[in-house]
Amino acid sequence: MAKKEWKPGNMLYPLPAVLVTSRNKKGDEDVCTIAWTRTVSSDPPMVSISVRPSRLTYEYIKETGVFVINITTESLAFATDYCGIKSGRDENKFETAHLKTEPAAHISCPMLSASPVNLECSVTKTRDLGSHTIFLAKVLAVHVDDRYMDGRDKFNFSLAKPLVYVHGEYRAVGKYIGKFGYSVEKKNGKEPQGRKNKA
Repeated sequence: MAKKEWKPGNMLYPLPAVLVTSRNKKGDEDVCTIAWTRTVSSDPPMVSISVRPSRLTYEYIKETGVFVINITTESLAFATDYCGIKSGRDENKFETAHLKTEPAAHISCPMLSASPVNLECSVTKTRDLGSHTIFLAKVLAVHVDDRYMDGRDKFNFSLAKPLVYVHGEYRAVGKYIGKFGYSVEKKNGKEPQGRKNKA
């Protein structure tokens, strides 16, 4: 099947739509929507976010070197969209988007109370890359709402209903397909179905 060549840009969808909170040295706080974020290492646990230098969040992170990644849910969709459009220079987005906060445990930064997962992050490296600056950061702590943990000590996505971003649209996460390694797992001594790809 022929494929159309597309203009250069981000085609790695879906992306997590997260709310990043930050605070400057004076104590002013900001919250900003970021879709370009990912895990970059598991040992030590590290993440990255890409932020436009024009963002107030960029200024605060550059000044203090810390931030919090707050995972979003379907119930936070309005706030997620709003905080990606409005600037903290013009208004207090925490108030207008009705976002309550609580203090982080290891850094001077707010966490969103409604978020099911909060990651406290400390920047280890900054690199300017064209339109965005990437902040590589060590995860100092992870806070998880107990309501979204199942009996196997795993995060239950069905309960949390996380939000993702796809081509300018916010989407819900779909159905369960299988766990890591299911493609090679044997059941009753038989190979898993669908192991071979058809040409």
